[in-house]
Amino acid sequence: MSLRDLFEDVIDQDSAVAQLQKSSQNPVHAYLFVGPKGSCKWDAAKAFAALIMNQTNHDHSEERTKNLIRKGEHPDLISIEPTGNQYRDDDVQKIINEASRTPVEGAKKIIVANRFHTANETAVGRLLKTLEEPPESVIIILLSEIIPKNQITIASRCQQVQFNQISDSKMSDWLTQHVNDPQTIQLLTTAARGDIDRAKDLISDPNIAFRYELWKSTLEDLKPEGYAIATSVNEIQKAIDDAQEILAEKHDQEIKDLLDNEKQLGIKTGNRSQLEATHKREIRRFRTDELEFGFSIFTTMFQEQLRSNPDEGSLQAVNIIKKANGVMKRNANEKLLLTSLLISLSELN
Repeated sequence: MSLRDLFEDVIDQDSAVAQLQKSSQNPVHAYLFVGPKGSCKWDAAKAFAALIMNQTNHDHSEERTKNLIRKGEHPDLISIEPTGNQYRDDDVQKIINEASRTPVEGAKKIIVANRFHTANETAVGRLLKTLEEPPESVIIILLSEIIPKNQITIASRCQQVQFNQISDSKMSDWLTQHVNDPQTIQLLTTAARGDIDRAKDLISDPNIAFRYELWKSTLEDLKPEGYAIATSVNEIQKAIDDAQEILAEKHDQEIKDLLDNEKQLGIKTGNRSQLEATHKREIRRFRTDELEFGFSIFTTMFQEQLRSNPDEGSLQAVNIIKKANGVMKRNANEKLLLTSLLISLSELN
């Protein structure tokens, strides 16, 4: 099994991969993977775990280990997600409890805590002791999009590995392996915005081109009248609602698979509520991604106008869109946000 094979799902992260390959020869007790959503942090964590397990446990099948880890099913690879919007005491306690247990099959257990940048201050404080005095058999990997101020001490206890947004060229190369049409590849690259997880979802989305044209025509035909803006907002929201159906079908199947598995085992795992919470987060993230996609289309249109015929209105428009993007990330009301943005842009015209 080659190193290249293990990290083949980690796209456009050469520096991070090289660092992890070197570190796997003498791994430390804790790592902090930092980078934007969809930058292959989870895939890198799985590959790193497989590499460590193959080097520390010689009495096992390397192919079996690799396959189980790729599917996230190896007993010594533990993935932990927060049950709500952020890590709280109970969520961090799961990490602490797992760290106190010995590995099932080999010499090392790898605990991966996803979205750790959401941890509140109390949760951070509770994990600090475990990071300072970890069991020798445990490696903890924290996956974060940023390093908040309340986690600077946590970061100092970990080896940091930086992940970057996937470049358009590498995203396009990856999409070429799954999509034949060059125009579709270009559109998906634009819509994914460096996020490989979003790109994977959009491959099976038949209406992404329709939504792209809808956003463009919304700006091109923008009128200041209230009824016109309300109509545009309703059309955009309906298009996002329709696109969300694909995600809803996937969620329904995941719930069905969970219930079927519980029926076969004859036990209630108690995982349904956590899965439903994950689904809610994925829906919020999907809608945010769709709005960011639309806002990026608006921005590109105004930037093109600035290049061809610079004017103060286009520059103001870019700043208005940037401000709306920031407001959106603070969980603003979607309908009000869109209405306010379109009103502001129409006033410039």
